[in-house]
Amino acid sequence: MTGLPVAFGGLVDGGRPQMRISELCGTATPALSALAVTAGNGLGGKAVALARPCAVTDYSSSRQISHEYDTAVATEGLRSVLAVPVVVRRRVRGVLYGALRTAQPLGDRTLSAAMQAARDVEQALVLRDEARTVRDEARAVLAAARAEPAGEPGAGAALERVREAHAALRALAPRLTDPALRAELLGACDLLAGGPTAAPGAGLAPRELDVLACVAAGATNAAAADRLGVRAETVKGYLRSAMRKLGARTRGEAVVAARRAGVLP
Repeated sequence: MTGLPVAFGGLVDGGRPQMRISELCGTATPALSALAVTAGNGLGGKAVALARPCAVTDYSSSRQISHEYDTAVATEGLRSVLAVPVVVRRRVRGVLYGALRTAQPLGDRTLSAAMQAARDVEQALVLRDEARTVRDEARAVLAAARAEPAGEPGAGAALERVREAHAALRALAPRLTDPALRAELLGACDLLAGGPTAAPGAGLAPRELDVLACVAAGATNAAAADRLGVRAETVKGYLRSAMRKLGARTRGEAVVAARRAGVLP
């Protein structure tokens, strides 16, 4: 995004005041790979400590930073370097770097592009955190529901929590760019629904099932549209298609038929 020939970065180690460089692009040596950068030290450590972008025109001679990592930076031949923190919920989660092998100022356009890249990473981390939270909550709800004997006073409430968790997972999964995490969430959806169905009659598309999951959790068309990030008319279209495939005349009948097919909890 910046057009700089060298880019690298990494995430802050959980529970420790340092980040570790794990991703590199355009580098010529392994000098920076797996380098642990302590908060406050060097350019990246300064960005972590201040939670704001930092840049130097000539790394080795700059008086704005400490020089614990000069050897690694010099081995790679870097001169002008910028470091942009990735901040999620007021906590620095990582740092993105961009660099030149010549000593020249990095302009506002370059810095703006780097900051936008950091914002993109921040959004990806927010989604990942949200997905893991919902997944863990869903597993806890499912465990509680299984422990509640059928017919007991709390069984109905536990089942409703399962359905709400299932709808939340279905709505979140399409927003994830990480295919492994998305597959894990959809696997959790199957678990909440009682396992992947082998029933040939439904043949529901993923988005039709997303809409039905929202409906099963009590959402209106407008609420489902807001949760799924689509228009209400789009929700109506998916719902009509699902009803047709399930042989249902109403929303309620469609939900019941989907549950019988084993695709909804």
